[in-house]
Amino acid sequence: MKSVIKITLAALLSLSAAFGAFAEEFTKGVVNKVDAKAQKVTIKHEDLKNLDMPAMTMVFRVKDAAMLDKLKEGQNIEFVAERVDGKLTVTEIK
Repeated sequence: MKSVIKITLAALLSLSAAFGAFAEEFTKGVVNKVDAKAQKVTIKHEDLKNLDMPAMTMVFRVKDAAMLDKLKEGQNIEFVAERVDGKLTVTEIK
């Protein structure tokens, strides 16, 4: 019985890791505008699958203001966007 429980727990941990990876799927985009004062960035992006949004240009908040120092208008980026406190927020950039 203990081995069944261990197998079940291992399967659940594997599934949760897979869902976590899906939530952090990177999307390609181009930076249109950086607004350091408002801590926002405008990005023309491909489909945001994790947010079920089609490709478009939109304004995002950033999780950390230091992210804006790495961004320039016209720059191609890959990023992760999520809803944080109901606001669309860039949480990662590579």
